[in-house]
Amino acid sequence: MTTAKHVHRKRFGQHFLHDREIIANIVAAIDPQPGDRMVEIGPGLGALTWPLLARHGSLDVIEIDRDAIAALEAAPRPDGELRIHGGDVLKFDFAALRGNDPKKLRIVGNLPYNISTPLLFKLIGVREHIEDMHFMLQKEVVDRMAAGAGDEAYGRLSVMLAPWVEVHPLFDIGPGAFKPPPNVMSTYVRLHPRAEPAFALGQPGRFAGVVAAAFGQRRKTLRNSLKAFVDEAGFAAAGIDPGLRAEVLSPAQFAALANTAGASG
Repeated sequence: MTTAKHVHRKRFGQHFLHDREIIANIVAAIDPQPGDRMVEIGPGLGALTWPLLARHGSLDVIEIDRDAIAALEAAPRPDGELRIHGGDVLKFDFAALRGNDPKKLRIVGNLPYNISTPLLFKLIGVREHIEDMHFMLQKEVVDRMAAGAGDEAYGRLSVMLAPWVEVHPLFDIGPGAFKPPPNVMSTYVRLHPRAEPAFALGQPGRFAGVVAAAFGQRRKTLRNSLKAFVDEAGFAAAGIDPGLRAEVLSPAQFAALANTAGASG
């Protein structure tokens, strides 16, 4: 087959899924319904694309690798409408893809590990157009996404996602499910964008700055790591002990500090 000639591109972070049982579990987890606007990021050689198309009948895919696009176009396929969009997903216009459709986008994909974090924040920026997201990610990344205050994996990513999405890890996937096998475990995760932030965010930019400063010097107390943002009066107003460290504060407490910092200039 044409697809057999494709060589994976390291620069695109390509690891192609081939385990049929895992693929069936993924399709079941996504559970596409009639009328859904399904969008796949990084279809590669179509391991998930063809089962989704067979199940749903309509699918948009976004792929940067021109050889993979050629392989997709040449491959035998189930009946249905497949629309291939070539290009960098980090520059893709998801709002334009949705257009005036009242149905929001349901986005799925085996995300390249090297772009997973910037892509998550790009999608959060257009969350009003997204119903949900189902992604294959490095297990370590999903652990950080889902961690709560005090957990070993808790950090900047945990806090920055908390206002905008609900994170639901679904199941782990070993390296043997991919060709070539990655050197890490993967996790399939479901993300639900929140209609409103989970807590009050006066200035999201200031919130991001406070979180970055706190975790950038996480061995220091908040009094020292956040001295450029919050004074003693600010800590008192937020009801937070400045002698604490970043890993014990909840996302809502970070927002309280950011809002206090914003109020005090």
